[in-house]
Amino acid sequence: MEGKNTALLFITVIFLSIAPKLSIAQSDSTGTFWKPTPRNYEVKQAVEIETLFPMFFYGGWHIGLGYRYKKFRFRVSVINGGDYNVDVQSLDGTIDGYKRYYTTSPGIFLGYNVWKNLEVYGYYERHTFEVEQLSTGEKQDIPSNDVGIGISYQFFIGRTFYIQPGIHSYFRSEQSTTFTNNQTYTIPTFELTPIVRIGARLWKKY
Repeated sequence: MEGKNTALLFITVIFLSIAPKLSIAQSDSTGTFWKPTPRNYEVKQAVEIETLFPMFFYGGWHIGLGYRYKKFRFRVSVINGGDYNVDVQSLDGTIDGYKRYYTTSPGIFLGYNVWKNLEVYGYYERHTFEVEQLSTGEKQDIPSNDVGIGISYQFFIGRTFYIQPGIHSYFRSEQSTTFTNNQTYTIPTFELTPIVRIGARLWKKY
């Protein structure tokens, strides 16, 4: 419940901060609230802040800060997944008897807008996963250097707020950890997951 309250608070703060600008977007002769002007993806520079907001519903959090230069976009982010089970992202599905969580982990992203707001990007994330053995409650950490390719699209509401759904792929070397009862957990080497980020364009230059 605490994670849900935090998510609602975060969304409320973003909405209140951009509400005065939405009326301007609605009255703009070159665009409407639901159909933003082409200038939203023709900016020469922009600074954006965003969050993978579903993490808040699991008691975790995520924040990303991005800088756009023409069609290129550089972003840094930090994630903590709370009690979200990362194994559901694996092509092999969940691993019986275990759950795996994101602890606080940083990442860097470099993207390119191939068409309007459609962005393709590569990234590196230094994850530290916490693996829980459900039968004993024992937990072990597994550090992992994850690289991947993602694709997502920014749907703007007005000129400031956006929703960005996409798909991420993760590749990593095989690693494992052994628990005190001599049972071994091996981390998946490939994962594919849908994502939804919400964000705001804090500053832009045409």
